[in-house]
Amino acid sequence: MSTDMAARALDVDLLARELGNWRTSSHSGPAYLGLADAIRLLIVDGRLPVGSRLPSERALAESLRVSRTTVTAAFAQLRDDGYLHARRGARSTTALPASGHIQPTAGTPTISLATAALPAPGAAVLEAFAEAARDITPYLREPGHELIGVGPLRTAIAERYCARGLPTDPSQIMVTNGAQHAIGLILASHTRPGDRVLVEQPTYHGALSAISTAGARAVPVALTDDGWELDALQAALRQLAPSLAYLVPDSHNPTGFTMPSVDRQRLGQIISDTRTRTIVDESITDMWLDAAPPEPLAAAVTRDDLVITIGSMSKSFWGGLRVGWIRAERNTLATIAAIRPSVDLGTPILEQLAAARLLAMGTEVLPERREILRARRQFLVSLLAHDLPDWQPGPGRGGMSLWVKLPAPMSTALSAAALRLGLDVPAGPRFGVDGTLERFIRLPYALSEPELEDAVALLVRAWHSITGTLDARPQTLVV
Repeated sequence: MSTDMAARALDVDLLARELGNWRTSSHSGPAYLGLADAIRLLIVDGRLPVGSRLPSERALAESLRVSRTTVTAAFAQLRDDGYLHARRGARSTTALPASGHIQPTAGTPTISLATAALPAPGAAVLEAFAEAARDITPYLREPGHELIGVGPLRTAIAERYCARGLPTDPSQIMVTNGAQHAIGLILASHTRPGDRVLVEQPTYHGALSAISTAGARAVPVALTDDGWELDALQAALRQLAPSLAYLVPDSHNPTGFTMPSVDRQRLGQIISDTRTRTIVDESITDMWLDAAPPEPLAAAVTRDDLVITIGSMSKSFWGGLRVGWIRAERNTLATIAAIRPSVDLGTPILEQLAAARLLAMGTEVLPERREILRARRQFLVSLLAHDLPDWQPGPGRGGMSLWVKLPAPMSTALSAAALRLGLDVPAGPRFGVDGTLERFIRLPYALSEPELEDAVALLVRAWHSITGTLDARPQTLVV
């Protein structure tokens, strides 16, 4: 079978829906550039698999209700930039150029709002690794493949759950290579292609990618302006009977909401009544800004086998550790452990020992990191109020990012325009299932204040370019 025949063909209506609102003001340049930028974003974000066959120019033009000339010019631009491959008589297929990134205008700085993570607390991490190097001696006499995790780290994680009101034994802990790895292992062991996985909308885009990779289907339940609508969630669980649910009740990514204790009790009862196996993502639980979250959701569920809780060192301490974990009932962990050798052979031992040491330092390290986030959040909110007063940050008060409502549904166009200026900020639809959320954008506040100031200046320029409005403020050069 030829490569072209083997490539996945993209449905034209699905592509049109994924493109979202790519149209910009006529003042921002030709329409074909906006379309090319929107397709490029889908490729870079992984929402269009590399090697997929695009629909014909005619079919896409009809679906988007634009001229075929616009689509032809957009495809030509993408081919010139390395994002499409074309052969005579065959459909264009998606690709990545050698760099794998959209190139910003020459000479402009590149600032990333694509991830929300603080740099490491350097002194604490160095101390933890120095102690881990001494602790590792007994493990050197063993093969070093730890599918479950080393004892000191599993014990430290279990003690943290006990302190938060969820009795946990180390035998209920599996160490993973970060939270994303944990999600992938759970999906691999508990879903089959075509299974439904209930998610919040919006939600963590990495979970959506993992669900898609597993061949499952994410089904969304929308969050309200105040958080979770439990009646809607209960109705969805009863009607859809998903194989899994994926929820983020603490410092929700991207909204910053934290579920109140009374709602956790009711949600725990809903999970128990519907017998829905639920992944509870606590990766950002330490990054509360106003008040510590209530006890873990798993404590409100009567059946321990229904809740699989995941956590991570990445947001609390340092993403470079790549250490996460799963807390679950023992038989559930055994099921996951059975498929793990087909994925990997365990988490590096030195990093596990360093993670155990860092967890012991949490009471000294975490308050300072939360204070940094409080100050930067307030700084970003103030910048937006001054420079983009029509943008509305959501009321969520936890986590590491603002979920901002735009005056118009132009998130995809804004993301593309910003990236041309050197600012990487994912569009709102990346955090949803069905191409909606065009009126929202996620803005992390983990960067330093000078970087946030530069990022907002670029957002202002991008917004005015796509809306055709003029920036009345004095122009300054971002360097």
